[in-house]
Amino acid sequence: MDRTILHCDCNGFFASVEMVRDPTLRGVPMAVCGDPDSRHGIILAKNELAKAAGVVTAETIWKAQRKCPALRLVPAHHREYTAYSKRVNAIYARYTDMVEPFGIDESWLDVTGSRRLFGTGREIADRLRREVREETGLTISVGVSFNKVFAKLGSDYKKPDATTEIPRDAVERIVYPLPVETLLYVGNSVAATLHRMAIRTIGDLANADPLLLRRTFGKAGEMLYLYARGEEKEPVARIDDTREAKSAGNGMTFCHDLTTADEMHTAIRMLSDTVASRLRRHGQFCRTVQLTVKTPDLRSANRQVALSAPTAVAKEIADAAIALLHKWYPTLPAVRMFTVTAANLTDSETGEQLDMFSEHDTAAHDRQVRLESAVDRIRGKYGGAAIGIGSLLQSDFVAEEDHASARKHKN
Repeated sequence: MDRTILHCDCNGFFASVEMVRDPTLRGVPMAVCGDPDSRHGIILAKNELAKAAGVVTAETIWKAQRKCPALRLVPAHHREYTAYSKRVNAIYARYTDMVEPFGIDESWLDVTGSRRLFGTGREIADRLRREVREETGLTISVGVSFNKVFAKLGSDYKKPDATTEIPRDAVERIVYPLPVETLLYVGNSVAATLHRMAIRTIGDLANADPLLLRRTFGKAGEMLYLYARGEEKEPVARIDDTREAKSAGNGMTFCHDLTTADEMHTAIRMLSDTVASRLRRHGQFCRTVQLTVKTPDLRSANRQVALSAPTAVAKEIADAAIALLHKWYPTLPAVRMFTVTAANLTDSETGEQLDMFSEHDTAAHDRQVRLESAVDRIRGKYGGAAIGIGSLLQSDFVAEEDHASARKHKN
């Protein structure tokens, strides 16, 4: 018997939360951006009126204002977005304990065991849409299918506030004609390569030569082939899955490929900052740093290095990751995504090799700990966006808050 999987996607999440907070924004084209006072910032989210005017996520503010002079800009309020995300996921949890967030505004639900109580997948989806709208003021689009990949295709198929069902017997009719770039993890670069191979639709991909896909994309080619054919079978995680974390990582896909050392270093330091902050919050220290690199052709690989002593210091984690990058790639490639992971965790900062630090290094370490602890206190009082890495403030390569960030990596 097929599973019943839902993918629930909050429509225009950041912008929708802002319009709930300030109803005057509903009747005007509006967008959320990192810095409303800077014409060099980027658009993080927009409402339907701004979308109709041609405003797109990740473009610069000045381009958006050129398209839509009446565009109203508001700053991001990340704490509010987190609070609304928790409220929405709590509604999902009324119907199943198998709720797996995919970033702050999307979740998969396995409602296979809930059908006897609550009805069909479509009926559950429609109930969720109604309850989220009535209780939070937000709207969601829901895909209903027999696996996670096609459920996500369904939630993207029709927006806003819609339910799309993709049963097994409708795959060729609904899924196969869709552009190949609508499939999960097919970005612009991969789509361009597939187009050069005369693979333009998901149906083309499903009927392609799997050996050719593997030669072109490596293991990712096999994954895409299975996804297109509806053969993805990954389970949905349980909402109460609280196994002890053995690592903590943060990954981000960038709105354009990183090609310079400065861009790459800034990205790694930003990701390391989040990872280290999480370690400190939970009183943990890492003994190993891992770096995962994904290039524009969807190839990815990771390397790791053991540290001389456990740490929860962002600078030390970032320095280790950057050293890995340059050792691994003497000639830097273009990079589409980085993931920095703190692994081999311990609850003690004392390690057998701590004496390898010189007196000068120990003093520098202590100063950095004090500095980053002060940053934690400022963020705790004024919010996560109150203080950050200076070089990042001038960068424009981050499209939006990454959906994969703040995930725990478990056994």
